[in-house]
Amino acid sequence: MASIDNPEPDPVLPPSLTGWRAIVRDGAQMVRFYSRLPAPKLPFEQDAHAIPDFRSAPRMLPVAGLIIGLPGAMALCICANVGLPASMAAGIAIAVAVLSSGAFHEDGLADTFDGLGGGVTIERKLEIMKDSRIGSFGGAALIIVLGLRFAALAALLDETNAVSAALMMLVAAALSRSIGLTPIALLRPARPGGFSSAVGRPSSTTYIMAMALSVLFVCVATTAASMPVLGGLLGVVLAMGVALLMTWWSLRAIGGQTGDIAGAVQQMAEIAFYAGLLISVANA
Repeated sequence: MASIDNPEPDPVLPPSLTGWRAIVRDGAQMVRFYSRLPAPKLPFEQDAHAIPDFRSAPRMLPVAGLIIGLPGAMALCICANVGLPASMAAGIAIAVAVLSSGAFHEDGLADTFDGLGGGVTIERKLEIMKDSRIGSFGGAALIIVLGLRFAALAALLDETNAVSAALMMLVAAALSRSIGLTPIALLRPARPGGFSSAVGRPSSTTYIMAMALSVLFVCVATTAASMPVLGGLLGVVLAMGVALLMTWWSLRAIGGQTGDIAGAVQQMAEIAFYAGLLISVANA
């Protein structure tokens, strides 16, 4: 497995985009890249639609993840508080979350399992992953993952309360997106000239910053929700385990990574995080 260290130097930002301006710009770019939420052009941005430089921009991905996860978390809290059953509240919250992200990660999940499950050669796997059509492997993966996310949120509502469940949904959005960087940081792009090659690989500093900030969010959120902090950390460990397993599978199957792999990791990491929380709550 390749080293997390990026052989390329971190980008040198223009003088006008250093300090807090660079940080705010990175956050806005991550929101635009990972979601359909409106993020207006900042006064100091040259091009609001420029491709983010993933060597540095993902340092703000945890904050962007909180913003992206906010509509779904609010929907969960509101639906539960107006008296809807946990199953309906969870379903509506997931629908809002999918709309907010534009099914960005769900698309990657389906393409990943279609390609890795249906192809024989590396070339064929990558060809299938690039195809916009969904096959049986991808369809099954979507049904299973959406079902597990639905079950996890409904269980959190049953085991805790609306505010606590919403906080966990919110922090899961930040953590899972940061963990989704794992294959991109550890592996070289499997498809030369693809989009994954164009955006670059997160430097070790960027990756560590994103993960550290995400873990901090988990600790703060579980404390605020009166849930076991160790349960949140167990969720982090399980999510990272899933990410490393998928990274290993990607390396074996296609010799590297693609953006679709990162999307699949995000979806599975979110479920793993919920699993850790639920295990801790059940055994508290």
